[in-house]
Amino acid sequence: MLDRTGNLPPLPGIFPDYKAPIVRNQPDGRELTMARWGMPSPIFALKGRNSDPGVTNVRNVSSPHWRRWLGIEHRCVVPFTSFAENEKLPDGTRPTVWFALDETRPLAFFAGIWTRWTSVRKVKEGETTNEIFAFLTTDPNKIVGSIHPKAMPVILTTQDEIDTWMTAPTNEALKLQRPLPDGTLMIVAKGQKEDQGNLAA
Repeated sequence: MLDRTGNLPPLPGIFPDYKAPIVRNQPDGRELTMARWGMPSPIFALKGRNSDPGVTNVRNVSSPHWRRWLGIEHRCVVPFTSFAENEKLPDGTRPTVWFALDETRPLAFFAGIWTRWTSVRKVKEGETTNEIFAFLTTDPNKIVGSIHPKAMPVILTTQDEIDTWMTAPTNEALKLQRPLPDGTLMIVAKGQKEDQGNLAA
């Protein structure tokens, strides 16, 4: 795999519209590169707006808006060691809750899509062309659902799953759009905007 990220520093927190590492298919093989988080918004979501910060999560893969990017040439995986959801508490606060496969935060991957797109992401930037990505979501498993009942990321934990997502026909690859089994994830941190638990990852 080609590494085009350079001397990548630890990333204890990645936020929408910022760059993050992705692995994508290229004519000469897979490459690790940086892309901006947020795919183009559907046209209906842009009515009355003069910028498009992007969509971070993709759920409805039957939508024509997303179907155009489900082919092998637009698939990617997004490496992570932990991910966060905000818990909605009765007092109105929304503390951050971090999930990982275990306390050591081993590497895993979100199933994602990417494209190259020209748009106005921020008014102050004007029109820019960016390589951008988002990852798929699905129904939450029990532990994620207790914090965020609407959805969880589509997580790939084995080489076979990664290879299927990156190389299989679309209908086969989309079988991976399912929650991880209960007991596969655990809560590893609460309350902070960045997960400082494993900066070496």
